[in-house]
Amino acid sequence: MSHPSPISPAAVPGDARAVHWNDPARQAAFEAWLAPLAAAQGLLPASLRPASADASFRRYLRLDAQDGASRIIMDAPPDKEDCRPFVHVQGLMRAAGLPVPQIHAWDEAHGFMLLSDLGAQTAIERLDPANPQAAHAWYLQAVDLLIDWQRASRPGVLPAYDDALLRRELLLFPDWYVARHRQATLTDAQQATLAKAFDAIVAQNLAAPRVFVHRDFMMRNLMVGEGGRLGVLDFQDAVHGPVTYDIASLMRDAFISWEEDFVIDITVRYWEKARRAGILGAASESGWGADFGDFYRAVDWMALQRHLKVAGIFARLTLRDGKPKYLQDAPRFIAYIRQTAGRYRELSPLLRLVDEIEGTQAAMGYAFGRV
Repeated sequence: MSHPSPISPAAVPGDARAVHWNDPARQAAFEAWLAPLAAAQGLLPASLRPASADASFRRYLRLDAQDGASRIIMDAPPDKEDCRPFVHVQGLMRAAGLPVPQIHAWDEAHGFMLLSDLGAQTAIERLDPANPQAAHAWYLQAVDLLIDWQRASRPGVLPAYDDALLRRELLLFPDWYVARHRQATLTDAQQATLAKAFDAIVAQNLAAPRVFVHRDFMMRNLMVGEGGRLGVLDFQDAVHGPVTYDIASLMRDAFISWEEDFVIDITVRYWEKARRAGILGAASESGWGADFGDFYRAVDWMALQRHLKVAGIFARLTLRDGKPKYLQDAPRFIAYIRQTAGRYRELSPLLRLVDEIEGTQAAMGYAFGRV
């Protein structure tokens, strides 16, 4: 989860917009790579500036070209980031007809990539939680992109979103959010409660039909391009997994929340299109193509897995990587978790556990203390 955040030029005045390098050797390698590209493709190196902040070790730079357009440069140190999945998924998405950045040049050895620029504004910047009517068209466009992506699915092309990966992600919650952020020590009984909940979540998620999964499909990773057309970013972690994941990610967003009626409205529109496209499989196989209630329940449980994972990731970004802004959104995830756990009887023990961790009920068996 990288969540690129565009930097507004107006908000970064003067020399504060300069590109800084911590490693002089890497800067020299970059300049040696860029110089011949600039001459061949009509780029203007003097216009180089930050384009976005990122939760990963990647960063994005923007520069202008003589044709009046701009380009994006991905700076991904190869000892920390592998660009090959980005290139692979970019090819899959482009073949599926999705608007993704075009790769103009790639220095694989040094981790530099020259990309087309899909725009300077993310879709989330166009949204107002108090005005869902204005957001409706943006979400319908996002749903259409998601259907195109899933329609192109085939096995054996992307890593499997399997039992091991689902569980490894879930463990981020007790390891980073509970133990390190909340500094809470669970008793054996409470660990058993969490393990039982994880077993139920994984079993429910693995029952879903398998498709291509963007894995971070949300409005912050969709760019508003020319004519209001949305472009897709941050797809390098794509996998082959539950059909419920990306619609859960879109509608239970990491950075913006909607009332339940809006979530249901968009989700049912997705469900209808996915059913017509054959993405949900035969009704006899899953039942979701015949009953929206069954599908919505499955989306709920998939979203629960994601929210537990992301709470752990945001705690890790704060405590390990020194990026505290991400943990500011933790209350949104805890609210999502509590809402879902409170909706299903078999998740009641998980709800009690989360309430104790958050201090909304009397804690039992915990050693509390905030970092």
